[in-house]
Amino acid sequence: MCRSIKTLRPPVTPEVTEDDIRAAALQYVRKVSGFRAPAAHNRAAFDAAVDAVAEATHELLTSLVVRGATAA
Repeated sequence: MCRSIKTLRPPVTPEVTEDDIRAAALQYVRKVSGFRAPAAHNRAAFDAAVDAVAEATHELLTSLVVRGATAA
């Protein structure tokens, strides 16, 4: 799909910030929509999609159990 989206789960990335999650969500929505920056009439839908993908990504990352990862 989009090779520039980096893996955000441990142990690949030990520290994941909200900015990392938002950047990945933005890249995903850009790829799927085909728009780097949406027109004004599509801005609300584009921003809502980025928010939804970022929220789903955060939920996924907090729910994953990675075998062999040390608990902090």
